Amino acid sequence: MDGKMKAIVKDRRGPGATMKEVPIPQIGYQDVLIEVKATSICGTDLHIYTWDEWSQSRVKPPYVFGHEFAGVVVEKGELVNNVEVGDHVSAETHIVCGHCPQCMTGQAHICANTEIIGVDRDGCFAEYVALPAENMWKNDHDLSFAEASVQEPFGNAVHTVLAGDVVGKTVAVIGCGPIGIMAVGVAKAAGAAQIIAFDLNDYRLDLAEKMGATRTVNSLHEDPLDIVRSLTNGQGVDVVCEMSGHPVAMDQGFKMVTNGGRVSILSLPVKPVSIDITNDIVFKGITVQGITGRKMYQTWQQVAGLLGSGQVDLKPMITHHFPLEDFEKGFQLMIEGTCGKVVLHP
Repeated sequence: MDGKMKAIVKDRRGPGATMKEVPIPQIGYQDVLIEVKATSICGTDLHIYTWDEWSQSRVKPPYVFGHEFAGVVVEKGELVNNVEVGDHVSAETHIVCGHCPQCMTGQAHICANTEIIGVDRDGCFAEYVALPAENMWKNDHDLSFAEASVQEPFGNAVHTVLAGDVVGKTVAVIGCGPIGIMAVGVAKAAGAAQIIAFDLNDYRLDLAEKMGATRTVNSLHEDPLDIVRSLTNGQGVDVVCEMSGHPVAMDQGFKMVTNGGRVSILSLPVKPVSIDITNDIVFKGITVQGITGRKMYQTWQQVAGLLGSGQVDLKPMITHHFPLEDFEKGFQLMIEGTCGKVVLHP
């Protein structure tokens, strides 16, 4: 397809971005072209937009950013046979090499050669996006484009929570950004006995409660460790899902987990974090997991199952919709923390 399209371009090494007209991407023999119907703003996009230390060291403007979307296939390459024109799709955003030791042993989500759309190559804050067909995930036509667009980050939440058993356990979700809020819903669906959500933002704690948190804690006003002791008879929580990346909150997470418990870390601290390894990890015999991306494609199957069965309803945490042109309003809400998930519509 020839012509121009609207796109949000990270056009400079500094804060902000610009709406521009750019060429519609061309596809190769194994690629598909998708008309983007909905694209949601992620915390990673916010890092790039505000130009923090991580983005300064990783991304190379100018390019189109954004990586969470849902749309319709409008063109496919000659060798593509897994999707058809007209299919509703989202995408696994990690493009992997397929031949490293991790890819060859079923761990492609930690491929050392991963390229992420909207970070390492052009993304989906645009009217069209071109991607390898093997990265497509076909969506049920009954699933709204807005909900389908947040499956990628929902997959992060699913991967984090379900990296171990949570049935009948007490789960702490530290950091109630959109993925933390979704993690609450996953823990509820998976049968957690208690779900304690921690944040400094009452707006997002309210969303966590709507998604199933049995107790919310504003750590500015209550001591997280005191609350955990009182709710667990002094034993501590069984599972910590660390979504904040804040050094104090992370240290509290390791202190609140029970002996033999699990700490799964999805957050990306921008600087090294000090943890008492001797007392809070070794002597407690806990399991610490680094969580990245989604298992290909086990996590996507779990995501589809949770949404299709109605066990998790993402609608309460999708709080704002804007035309693509109003992207600055969406990013401002993200900066202020007065939103759940923000969805842009080209």
